[in-house]
Amino acid sequence: MTFTIRLADENSSFTCRSDQTVLDAALEQGVALTYGCKNGLCGSCKGDLVAGTVNYPDGQPMGISDDEIANGEALFCKATPASDLTIRAQIMHIEEEIVVKTLPAKVASITYLTDDVARLMLQLPAVEDFRFKAGQWIYFVLKDGRKRAFSIANAPNDSHELELQIRHAMGGVFTDFVFNNLKPGALLRIEGPHGNFFYQEQDKPVILVAGGTGFAPIKGIFEYMVDQGVSNRAHLFWGSRARKDLYQEELVKQWVEQHGLTYTPVLSNPVSEDNWQGLTGFVHEAVMQAYPDMRNLSVYMAGPPQMIESCKSAFLGAGIAENSLHFDSFDYSTDALDAMKKP
Repeated sequence: MTFTIRLADENSSFTCRSDQTVLDAALEQGVALTYGCKNGLCGSCKGDLVAGTVNYPDGQPMGISDDEIANGEALFCKATPASDLTIRAQIMHIEEEIVVKTLPAKVASITYLTDDVARLMLQLPAVEDFRFKAGQWIYFVLKDGRKRAFSIANAPNDSHELELQIRHAMGGVFTDFVFNNLKPGALLRIEGPHGNFFYQEQDKPVILVAGGTGFAPIKGIFEYMVDQGVSNRAHLFWGSRARKDLYQEELVKQWVEQHGLTYTPVLSNPVSEDNWQGLTGFVHEAVMQAYPDMRNLSVYMAGPPQMIESCKSAFLGAGIAENSLHFDSFDYSTDALDAMKKP
């Protein structure tokens, strides 16, 4: 059965099957609803259900509470329609030049930044015009059709290269393959670009917040800011467990010296050999300590769902405008999560 989904503030509509999520139907038909993880965790695609009813076939997602559902909100990456709907959701208007493509990509090099983080450089076909925005992500399309999402870690360029920073999730089908079997010269299949997390020019100082390998899209965004001549307006907070997890800190220090970046690393669990003299604790606490009033700031943050939720709550409480708060929530694939649960 197919239903009509009306956009309350856009005077437009699209159709959605009863076995299809509202977000997937919107994206298929060129309606760019905001989204992040697509796993029901980050809450990026949350909006108002003005009229109609929805189902959550896999159960209520973690990214929406009972109170929010009672207040008429819905999480569109997991909600399927049970009737015609009228919804109110944030929509990103991306230029028509950004086109999602499926392409072969050659592995130009693999560099191991730590024992569990690999830097992949991909070479795209020179005949293809692959355009993306700093901060967006791609899917790797596996042989069985499954997809794995990773952020692009470089700014747009003319060299047809993409950089990915991949953490090894033990038991994850794709990351096990990357760390155990993938070799330079191999051909992979990618789909993209995807995502509504990308740099948007605003006349405000910029706070960049990275958690773990959430550094990847933040790196791409800062490199784009360098290209635009506004890098001296940025302050990077990088939260990690131990010092080794700040895996490209030498590069960040170059940015500080050459491009005017302000940098604050924060460790949540430093080990004795770190001899750590810097800040400890949670990264959102460090941001709040430096910027207790965030009304005139723009924030870009990427990292695990818990970090994103803590940052959102703290920053909104400090007065930041919702349209100045941009985020991408990282999470493990279901196969990696299942592997972690095994004794």
